[in-house]
Amino acid sequence: MPELDGIEATGLIAAAEDLAGVRVLVLTTYGTDEHIIAALRAGASGFIVKDTLPADMLQAVRTVAAGDALLSPGPTARVIARVLRLPETASSLDARFTPERLAALSSREREVLTLVAKGLNNTEIAQALHLSPFTAKTHVSRIMNRLGARDRAQLVIIGYETGLVVPGGGI
Repeated sequence: MPELDGIEATGLIAAAEDLAGVRVLVLTTYGTDEHIIAALRAGASGFIVKDTLPADMLQAVRTVAAGDALLSPGPTARVIARVLRLPETASSLDARFTPERLAALSSREREVLTLVAKGLNNTEIAQALHLSPFTAKTHVSRIMNRLGARDRAQLVIIGYETGLVVPGGGI
């Protein structure tokens, strides 16, 4: 990319109002924590490395296109551990994501947000809460709208940054 790098391009795509429905899946040779965090902060919904198997790449595209977030399995644990070690103020993604914002959610929506933040998909949330998968998906969409989150990755961050979910809290 002669004028921009992938992170800058991701930021421009995420910020463009006329591209509001577009999701970015970063495919790179750079699987460092810094690149992953920068891509997510720029607005990427997924991040995979080029040595990902073709079938897994196809599934990654489908996952991100469906509105979910995805990270390559290898770096995921490293990045989560690193972000959780940061002081609370240093890891703050956005001032909008404060514990007070959770007051806008019903108790059921808080339960759903907790499960999203713990990494469960809609089917798993539905099973855990004895809901239909469609109802779980509807809850996730409403939570995203109420909190102004662009994707599930931001919901995970909100869950941790607001204290709704704590590291090592289990599922």
